[in-house]
Amino acid sequence: MSIEKAKKRKQQKKRNRLIYRGVILAVLVGALIFAIVSNLQKDNTVYRAGDPAPNFQLTQISDNSDLDTVRLSDYEGKGVMLNFWATWCKPCEAEMPYMQELYPEYKDKGVEILAVSLDTTELVVDRFIDRYSLTFPIPHDKNNEIRDLYKVGPIPSTFFINPDGEIEEVVNGALTLDRLEGYLEEITPN
Repeated sequence: MSIEKAKKRKQQKKRNRLIYRGVILAVLVGALIFAIVSNLQKDNTVYRAGDPAPNFQLTQISDNSDLDTVRLSDYEGKGVMLNFWATWCKPCEAEMPYMQELYPEYKDKGVEILAVSLDTTELVVDRFIDRYSLTFPIPHDKNNEIRDLYKVGPIPSTFFINPDGEIEEVVNGALTLDRLEGYLEEITPN
């Protein structure tokens, strides 16, 4: 009898291992299917010139506006320079004085500069704003939601949006004063 009991135990262990392995395999297959479906449903749209600019809403950091919240749709009929930057980015820092220099003139012409900060804390952005005396709106994208929406890679990245809400030009990298003024001219309302 003890030999039969040993055989039954051995068979039971084999059956348990088979069930255990089957469950693990089913979980892995389920995870693989979930990953594939999630990636297929993910929005992989890359926005280019001619595409409508997606709307967004962010909280503003700078005190220089009456608005606490910035929405792209609030600037319908205006040209918009949508710049993605961070305080730790040296090329971003280099173009900020140019943006500030041109802002008053182009704001009067119907062009708004929105400099979306990708920094994690507002304190460093506040200090940066004070250091450069920036007066244009600076919305804060601390969770990178809008960066992800626009599929922004390296910064600075700038989207020039015409008064019809379409992307006129996408520029990756820092802008010189002349190039910046040329792009702002292109999105100035007639």
